[in-house]
Amino acid sequence: MQSLTSGLGNSSNVNKGTINPQQVKRVLISRPNHRLGNLLLITPLVQEVQTLFPNATIDVFIKGNLGPIVFENFTNVNQIIRLPKKHFDELGNYMKGWLKLKKNKYDLAINADKNSSSGRLSIQLVNAKFKCFGEQATDLSSQFSDYAHIAKYPVYDLRHFLASVGMNVSNTPIPNLLLQLSPEEVAKGKALLDAIVPASKKTICLFTFATGAKCYSVEWWAVFYERILKEFPDYNILEVLPVENVSQIHFAAPTYYSKDIREITAFFKNTAVFVGADSGMMHLASAAQLPVVGLFSVTKTDKYAPYGAKSVAINTNETTIEDWIQAIKNSLE
Repeated sequence: MQSLTSGLGNSSNVNKGTINPQQVKRVLISRPNHRLGNLLLITPLVQEVQTLFPNATIDVFIKGNLGPIVFENFTNVNQIIRLPKKHFDELGNYMKGWLKLKKNKYDLAINADKNSSSGRLSIQLVNAKFKCFGEQATDLSSQFSDYAHIAKYPVYDLRHFLASVGMNVSNTPIPNLLLQLSPEEVAKGKALLDAIVPASKKTICLFTFATGAKCYSVEWWAVFYERILKEFPDYNILEVLPVENVSQIHFAAPTYYSKDIREITAFFKNTAVFVGADSGMMHLASAAQLPVVGLFSVTKTDKYAPYGAKSVAINTNETTIEDWIQAIKNSLE
C-alpha cells in the first residue's frame, strides 16, 4: 500500500494563505496504528500541539482500543476516532471510522508518521484548512542531530510546516513521552511497590523480555543479573513481567505483573530506574518519566532511544558489561 500512496498528499499543494494560531480551534493528529509503543511515541506531538494552540481541541485518529488509556488526562484531547485493530474482521466498524473522520472539519490536520500510508491517506481525505502530511522539501536531519528519532521528527516536521505558513515557532526542546497520571494513580503505584519490596530502599526495575530478535537470551541475562546484584546491594532489584508472564532470569527476583497499562506506569513512576530491551514496556517507562537504560542489539538507537530524565540507549553489540553497569549508575545519580 505504501508504494501506492507514496505520492499522495503534499503540504505545499493544499495549503494556501497564512495560519493564525488564535483561530486554530480544532486539530486532528493521525496515527492509525494499534501498538502501545507507537501511540506513546506521539505523545510529544500531542504536547507540542497543546503548547502551540492552547485553545484548540485535539482529535486523535488511531487503531485499536488503547487510545483512551494513553490519552486520558490530556485535557485538550477531545475525541479519539478509532479503527478496529483487525479491519478485515470488522469491516463495518472500519468503514464507520473512516466516515466519522470524513464528517469532521478541522483547522489543522497532522500526519504523525510520514512513512504511514494510512496516515497520509487520512490527511488527504479529511476536511481541514491546513494539512501537514509530514513530507519535507528541506532535509531537516542536517539541522537537528536527533531528527531521526520517531518521537521527535513529527514535532520538527510540524514546526517546519507551521513556519512555512507564516507562524513563528521556537525551537524549544522536544517534549518527553508522557502518560499523564493522577495523584491517586501514583499513590496506588507506590502502595503496590511497597507491598513487594522494602520501601526503605530505592528500586531498580528490570524488564527481561522483548519480542523477536530484540529479546536477550536467558544466558545473557544470567550474567547481567548477577552483576547487577553485586553492584547494587543497597537497591531493591525487581522484575516487571510481560503479559506473557515469562522471565529470562527464571523469576529469580521479586516480580510485579499486571495487564493494566496505567497501573504499570504508576508502578514505574515509583521506581528509580528501568533497565530493559527496546520494547513497548521501555517506552511506557519513558512515559512515566523516570530514567531508562534501554538495551539495543537489533533496532536503531537513533530512532527508538529513550530520552529525557537521564535516560540512555546502549548498543550492547558495541559496548561491554562495564558500560551497562556504569549507565545504570549514571542514571541513579
